[in-house]
Amino acid sequence: MAKTRTPAFGRHAASAIPSGLEVPNETAHPNFLVVDFGICTLGNRLVPRLIELQAFPSLFGFQLLLLGCMRKAYPAIPRHWTSSFGGIHDDDYLKLLRRTMLGDSRPENVVLLEIEPAKQKTRVDFACTESLLAIPPVSLTDITKRGRQLFYQCAGHEVRIERIYNRVIFDELLRRPDLKLPFSFQEELDVVWVGHPNWYFRISKHSLPFLKSAHTARAFFADEFPAAESTGNFVLKPLYSFAGLGVDMEPTREKLTALKDPHEWILQEKVQYAEFVPTPEGPKSKAEIRMMFVWPDNESDPILVNNLVRMSQGKMMGVDFNKDKTWVGSSIALHQRGN
Repeated sequence: MAKTRTPAFGRHAASAIPSGLEVPNETAHPNFLVVDFGICTLGNRLVPRLIELQAFPSLFGFQLLLLGCMRKAYPAIPRHWTSSFGGIHDDDYLKLLRRTMLGDSRPENVVLLEIEPAKQKTRVDFACTESLLAIPPVSLTDITKRGRQLFYQCAGHEVRIERIYNRVIFDELLRRPDLKLPFSFQEELDVVWVGHPNWYFRISKHSLPFLKSAHTARAFFADEFPAAESTGNFVLKPLYSFAGLGVDMEPTREKLTALKDPHEWILQEKVQYAEFVPTPEGPKSKAEIRMMFVWPDNESDPILVNNLVRMSQGKMMGVDFNKDKTWVGSSIALHQRGN
């Protein structure tokens, strides 16, 4: 994470936002960061390899519920085993989420903004967030705008929105020309973005060619892919899609030539996921672990608070690539709580 806070990274990220999508009043830092590591094999060891990172929220509410369900279903799990970090307990975790999302506003003046939230795959997290923090999920299409202010309906009353916990992904928004939007993200509005939309682009797959360490796979923008490299050793990914959409596991030079805007695609070196999670049905599952950070406005550094594990027996992670599989999908990793 330290590398994303350097002047050199700032220069790299300056060109990350596609033309016409920049949102005014960008915050000094993102409020959320998630970093995905594939669990791979190196000799006889399991090692992490950076797959993706994004300055965007994840299942912060659902993961707390999942931990509680696991403890209830498996009472043998020691109470000092946790999914959180830094010695924080459940109450501390909720306080951090509350401070990050609500700030000084009342819950009714904060909304979780999404496109038709009841139809999203992540709607269980929206329900958890509302239950834990009283932040209601509101569809982008149900907002009313007057002047620079935004409002939504609650129990028959119009309520002003002061803070937006943003879960809208621009890639999905651009693929929904049927939506009648009450405002533009590019307008000057009297709201605070919790998870400012610009950071979704600035810290993203666009960052991968910049980040180089022992735990990163090499990555190149498609228009900068070296002639000496073999495309067969790489995966082709669109910069700003989500949930694995548009990923090509078998790119070719011909496919690269055909790209309309090659600088909006990256080639990332393939990694060999370890098949290491035992299952009752025989085949072992592969896994990624997502490290989940929050960054309240008045904090100098992001805070690692939780994790999410995704398991797969297909070519890729994600529900859409494991529909006929078992012992796959979302989970959580536990470890002994630190002091």
